Amino acid sequence: MIKGPGPMKIFHAAAARYQPLALCALAAILSAGCASSTHKAPVEQRQPAARPAPTSPVAATAATAVPAAPALPGAENAGKPGYYTVKPGDTMIRIGLEHGQNWRDIARWNAIENPNLVEVGQVLRVVPPGGDAVAVRPVAAAGPVESRPLDGAPAAAASAAAASALPVPAVPVPAAAAVPRDPDEDLGWAWPAAGPVVATFDENKTKGLVIAGQQGDPVLAAAAGRVVYAGSGLRGYGNLVIVKHNATFLTAYAHNQALLVKEDEVVRRGQKIAEMGSTDADRVQLHFEVRRQGRPIDPSRLLPPR
Repeated sequence: MIKGPGPMKIFHAAAARYQPLALCALAAILSAGCASSTHKAPVEQRQPAARPAPTSPVAATAATAVPAAPALPGAENAGKPGYYTVKPGDTMIRIGLEHGQNWRDIARWNAIENPNLVEVGQVLRVVPPGGDAVAVRPVAAAGPVESRPLDGAPAAAASAAAASALPVPAVPVPAAAAVPRDPDEDLGWAWPAAGPVVATFDENKTKGLVIAGQQGDPVLAAAAGRVVYAGSGLRGYGNLVIVKHNATFLTAYAHNQALLVKEDEVVRRGQKIAEMGSTDADRVQLHFEVRRQGRPIDPSRLLPPR
């Protein structure tokens, strides 16, 4: 029986033979691993270029300078006497009535071509050119006068000496002068309707007299003048006639069934200008106003007693 080397000797011989190859392979693996871990190619991280945020129309509008709104006509005259600033709900007819003027004249003074296009905040001349109202300022009262003694003398002694040295003459107090009557009031006023008065003057409510009657009763001009309005364009008055008598007074006749005169027509006192009705009212009546420079006054002050 031939004896060969044992298994262990064969194993060790093989290991000794292939060890240099294994070591070389292991070194190559380790070298590759080290190279991959220590010599990585640099990575350039590129950030995408920043894009401008989208701008909405609202943001664009806010960012853009907004030009100031143009001033309304006549703004430089706001607050001056003889001028009026238009308020919500105003119409040329109402402005004329409130200032005792023909609305057509106000439109002409302000170069308004379309009287339906007045704007809130617009400043209108409401007196004729050259006839501006003058603001009257009260004279400031003199301040208290302080009396001081001369040369250190007591005040009482100084006052007594002054009183004895200067005699005080008695000044007669004149009787109170009678207030002269405005000549513009003497228009020969007449009652505009024959019915009974069912509501008296109240500046905050009625602003005139309410005269009862029947449908179709005559409505008469209270004084001679010129018709400055005839129509139904003023809310709350129905079919309305406004007559201007002079630079101070005008009269208004409201709630009529029919109007018998036209604008710019001259009427005489007692002339039939309308028929009584109930337009824009809950019953047949005549609402009658007298306006002094646009302000309502009690008509019973001017009308003759019945």
